[in-house]
Order: sequence, then C-alpha cells, then structure tokens
Amino acid sequence: MPFSDNVKLLGVRLDSALTMDQHINEVLRSCSYHMHALRHIRSLLTLDVAKMVGHSIVSSRLDYANALLHGTLANNINRLQVAQNSLARAVCQAPRSASATELRRQLHWLPIRQQITYKLAVITYKTRSTGNPAYLSHLIHDYQPARTLRSSDKLLLSVPRTTLTLSAKVFSVIALLPSGTHCHITADLLTFLVHLNVF
Repeated sequence: MPFSDNVKLLGVRLDSALTMDQHINEVLRSCSYHMHALRHIRSLLTLDVAKMVGHSIVSSRLDYANALLHGTLANNINRLQVAQNSLARAVCQAPRSASATELRRQLHWLPIRQQITYKLAVITYKTRSTGNPAYLSHLIHDYQPARTLRSSDKLLLSVPRTTLTLSAKVFSVIALLPSGTHCHITADLLTFLVHLNVF
C-alpha cells in the first residue's frame, strides 16, 4: 500500500513535514472564492450585515484550527494576512490604497499572527486552569525552580528542552511561547489576556 504525503483530518490538510503549505493553499483558495462573491453583493448590504457575512464565510476559515499554524513559514502567515486585509477592504468598501491596519482596528480584528498567539494562550490557560482536556493537560507542567526564587509563586509553566525541529511544534513547547521563557498563568482569564499584549 503506497504512503500519502498528506492527509486531511477534521478539515485540516497535514503534510509529512508539518509545513501546513497545502492546508494554507486550500484555505486561501476557499477564502478567495467567497470574498469574490461578497464583493458582488456588498453594495446591497449594510456594514453590520457585511461584517457578519465576512466573518461567517471568510474570517471563520482563516481562524479555524489556526493554532496549528504556529511555526509555519513567515511567507505563509503573510499570505493569510493579505487575505484578511482584502476581506477588511471588501467589508468596508475601501479602496486598495486604504490602510488595512486601520480597517482591522475599526472591525476589531486581530492580525493573523496575533490570532494564533491568542488562540494558543487561551487554550493553555484553560488547560492549566481546568485540567481538561486530559490529552493536553498532561503535556504542561508547573515550573519548579531548584531554589526559592521571587518567581516561585508566579504560577509559571516549565519549558521542555527540544533538539529536533518537529519537536519544537508540540503543544508542550508552543503553548508557552506567547508569554516568553515561561508561561505566566494568572488568577483569571481577563487578567491573563491583558498580560498577553496581543491587542
């Protein structure tokens, strides 16, 4: 039986090297089709309806399973960002010369890279706080310093050592990166998100 270089699982195309290139190609192809349709009917919609349609048929595709995109090539992130920028201009009926950053701010949309950081951080926080799901909970561990330090009571998570490129993509490693060397788990979710500095 021949082996396949990629497999589609729960709507995500995974390749043998976990580059996510093929998955991103499929996402962008789908987003392009729906954005083209949105532009055709945009003049008939109010801004609120256009925002709802844009989020439900395009933005949701950019956001789906985006935590898996951590560590992918910067070029892939940039391609997704171009798609989000195009969607923002389509929703706001703005010309190509309009600032995408300002449009995203008006729409309250995080850039693609910050969305990935946000998703990973929230998953980490909820996993650490609730112990669920169990298949993720056992991958993260509290930081235990060899001696008493000022950071001992900060509810930090330890960072495992990695030697292989693929091992740097596992949840126990990437879940800690949004907050730096150690992941600082605060008492409540809102305070935790404020400390992320992704907004």
